[in-house]
Amino acid sequence: MAQVGSGVDFRTRLQYLIPKIVLAPSVAMVLLFVYGFILFTIYLSFTDSRILPSFNLVGFENYVKLFKLSHWSIAIRNLGVFAFLYISISTVIGLVLAIFLDQKIRGEGLLRPIYLYPMALSFIVTGTAWKWLLDPGIGIEHTMHLWGWESFAFDWIKNRDYAIYTVVLAAVWQTSGFVMAMFLAGLRGIDNEILKAAQMDGASNWNLYRRIILPQLRPAFLSAFVILSHLAVKSYDLVIALTGGGPGRATELPATFMYSYTFSRNQMGIGASSAVIMLMTIAAIMVPYLYAELREKK
Repeated sequence: MAQVGSGVDFRTRLQYLIPKIVLAPSVAMVLLFVYGFILFTIYLSFTDSRILPSFNLVGFENYVKLFKLSHWSIAIRNLGVFAFLYISISTVIGLVLAIFLDQKIRGEGLLRPIYLYPMALSFIVTGTAWKWLLDPGIGIEHTMHLWGWESFAFDWIKNRDYAIYTVVLAAVWQTSGFVMAMFLAGLRGIDNEILKAAQMDGASNWNLYRRIILPQLRPAFLSAFVILSHLAVKSYDLVIALTGGGPGRATELPATFMYSYTFSRNQMGIGASSAVIMLMTIAAIMVPYLYAELREKK
């Protein structure tokens, strides 16, 4: 009996340990290549690293230099324009599409994957496709000229004043369907009994959405804001594929600035400091959200 008991006990311990043993390499890799490099980047931001890492500490000198650079100011200003338009337009379009699909329309099963399809593409593919579409030599402008509309002009991608809006356009096209899916899940989770009771009391559709439905979509709004903000702050591949940060620095964003100063200009310390600022920005968005979610669950 003792041998049987010890064998069962060993199998129980083995069943308990196997998941941990399987996950241990992945956890170790994440700790090293994610959190380890985050800490290393923070350390580099306080050094005089240039083309290669240096261990000579210079305090906050890189941060002081960073905020004196006109290129960084341009990147921050572009991020403000891009993030505001990207988040607001994606949210509005996603909400409108979700309300449209929530009407139990015919063909919903076909429309839903069509709206979601762009999110399955990488930002590199999206940027390349929109670059071809917006290029005056081969895109929409060229097509209109071939059709006889010689006066038609759509050169935003080449125009310093409008290039940032082409990035917004491509980003909104890619993520609006994903935002729609979040809102649609929220709409389908609302208790129909509440809506029927409000309709029986004479509430109009406008008041129904304004006073009942939209307030109950608050978690979806918050989730959409956090995800879109995160995507906006770390936008790099879409900009590189679509405009390359140009013309000039018209579409320079913090992520492209960080790459440029770290690997092209050989100013690793300044590049690391810009990466830390980006990390702090994302943390300022994510931490309150996670805190609110955990507190609500408790």
